[in-house]
Amino acid sequence: MTVELAGWRASQFVTQDLTRTVYRSGEGPAVIVVHEVPGITPAVLRFAEEVVAAGFTVFMPSLVGTPGRPPSPAYLANSLVRVCIAREFTTWATGSTSPVIAWLRALARYAHAQVGGPGVGAVGMCFSGGFALGMMVDDIMVAPVLSQPSLPFAVGGSRARDLGLSPDDRVVVAQRASEGCQVLGLRFTGDRLVGERFSALRDLLGEAFVAVELPSTAPSDHSVLTEHRDDAAVERVLEFLQQRLR
Repeated sequence: MTVELAGWRASQFVTQDLTRTVYRSGEGPAVIVVHEVPGITPAVLRFAEEVVAAGFTVFMPSLVGTPGRPPSPAYLANSLVRVCIAREFTTWATGSTSPVIAWLRALARYAHAQVGGPGVGAVGMCFSGGFALGMMVDDIMVAPVLSQPSLPFAVGGSRARDLGLSPDDRVVVAQRASEGCQVLGLRFTGDRLVGERFSALRDLLGEAFVAVELPSTAPSDHSVLTEHRDDAAVERVLEFLQQRLR
C-alpha cells in the first residue's frame, strides 16, 4: 500500500528488475533524493522539501521502510536487515555496483525527460550515500552528492575504502571527473561507517572531489543532512545543486 505524503505525488516507477514508489514535488531541474536507513523519516522529508523550496523538482524513491515514520531502534534494525538481505543492494561485496543503481539511473533519465534542464542531481545518504557516484556513468548526472557513504559496510581494510563501483564503472566515473563533473561529499570526521572512503574518493576523482568534513561532537554523529543535521552543510548542498543545475 502506498503511503500518502502531504504535498507529494506518489507513483510506481517500474523497470524490468525493480518496482518502487517514487514521491515527486516541486518545479525546476530534477534532483533524486535517496533516503538513508530506516526510510523516508520526517528529517529526510524536511531536507527534501528544502530542495523543493530551492527551486528543484525532487523525485524521492522509497526503497525500504514506511514513508513518514519516525526512527526508533526497532525500526532502524528492521530496515537494516532488509537492506542486508535485499538483492538490489550490495552491502558486503567489494568492487561491484549495486543493482539498484541501474534502477536509479533509469529514474534519473525519466526525470530529466520530464522536466528538462542541463542535467540531473542526486543526493544519497548512508547506505545510499555512494549511489550518486554510480549514477555518474550517465552524462545527465551532473550534480552528485554523497552524504556519509557507508556501503559496502566498512568491515576490514578493503571494504573501508571501497566505493561500491565495478571496475568498468570506476573508469567511466574517473573520466567524467577529469572532464569537470564535480562530486560533493559530506561526513562527520569521527564517523566509522564512512571508513576510508573520502581518501579513496580523492584518489579516484582528484580535484573534482569537493569534501565537507565536519568535526564530530558525539560518537553517534552520522546523518549530516537529517538526524544529526548540520545547517551549514545543508546550505552547501543547496548551493552545489544551484551551481551545477542552473
